[in-house]
Amino acid sequence: MKVEVVETTLVAPSEATPQSTLWLSNLDLAVPKTHTPLVYYYPAPAAEAEEGEAAFFAPERLRDALAKALVPFYPLAGRLAVGPGGRLEIDCNGEGALFVVAKADFTGDEIFTDFEPSPEARRLLVPFAASGDPPCVLAMVQVTFLKCGGVAVGTGMHHVTMDGAGAFQFIRTWTGLARGLDATAVTAAPPSHERTLLRSRSPPHVPFEHPVYSPSYLNGRPRPFGTRVYNVSPKLLADIKAACAPGVSTYCAVTAHLWRAMCVARGLPSDAETRLRVPANIRQRLSPPLPAHYFGNAIVRDLVTVPVRDVLSQPLGFVAERIKRAVARVNDAFVRSVIDFLEVESEKGNQAARGQFMPETDLWVVSWLGMPIYDADFGWGRPEFVAPAQMFGSGTAYVTQGPDKDDGGGVSVLFALEPEYLQCFEKAFYGQ
Repeated sequence: MKVEVVETTLVAPSEATPQSTLWLSNLDLAVPKTHTPLVYYYPAPAAEAEEGEAAFFAPERLRDALAKALVPFYPLAGRLAVGPGGRLEIDCNGEGALFVVAKADFTGDEIFTDFEPSPEARRLLVPFAASGDPPCVLAMVQVTFLKCGGVAVGTGMHHVTMDGAGAFQFIRTWTGLARGLDATAVTAAPPSHERTLLRSRSPPHVPFEHPVYSPSYLNGRPRPFGTRVYNVSPKLLADIKAACAPGVSTYCAVTAHLWRAMCVARGLPSDAETRLRVPANIRQRLSPPLPAHYFGNAIVRDLVTVPVRDVLSQPLGFVAERIKRAVARVNDAFVRSVIDFLEVESEKGNQAARGQFMPETDLWVVSWLGMPIYDADFGWGRPEFVAPAQMFGSGTAYVTQGPDKDDGGGVSVLFALEPEYLQCFEKAFYGQ
């Protein structure tokens, strides 16, 4: 499979934007220092564009909309920089986002039927930055015209700029502008860039333990892995939730089920401890809450530690309840403790996210449930498929909604696992 780059440009904001430096919070600095690669697939249209209509995914339409979207989201047009004391910050200089147009020699079916996130998928569909270090570009887009007439839109957004909620907030604005919506309508609630709301206290106060952020925790070795997309039908999802307490969230139930299948597949000893990293969106958990459209990283992680024997032998509801309790304890006091812990670690010279490799006993499950990932309509319809183009380590997973809003509530699980365990995992996951 090959792609040919047709055009590479920098797209600057369409209007003047603040020329300043943007301070990054400890939560921004606690994420992997790299670009997050996502890919959106749009099948070929059923009919040719009529005279006067824009051609299917006309690059100039996407480019013009991107320039408009970069006005309220101006940090994405800047560059990563090093500020006082060596702390990373964003230089909001308006240099622009990278915009690439490419042509592929393969069809959508060839890559998106049984799509597997991989370094190859990323190489083909998402612009690549050799490094996530300063002074790198922060936002990259590639529009790839496929042999079948379909289009793949690949985005690479530097993780220090935003979390998943922020990324989809930006995509929703960009796609709305591409559809011709008025800028004020699209950005009725403009993004909030006031990251100092997440400053540490002086002096720092750390009443809780935060092993998930400890540099000593992320000491696993890189291991070969394969990634698969596992569809959870509405019936399987209902069965999983029925095995838990009434009212359990989809995330807690599916993650508990995934955790059990992972322990089975890896053949973990029953007397070992297994740990789950769970994320919590803190926008509404602080007192007072963050602005609803806070644009930055507003995710705090917690760690659930359970003996393998309990994951395997206790009712699924027991495991789901442990996950639920971990998410629920992320309140204002806990978040402030995390921020202060990261401040203390940075003062010691420890980098919060030097590596993100977990031990083989562990699991990290990110939730995109409730996020508008399939609302990315540039004017030619919703994407048929959305996924990360690449995963970054064995034992990591995403739980997302299915593409069809009317499918009765099914979800998808993207899971990266060592190749030798994949077959056993699938049997355990589907109860075969």
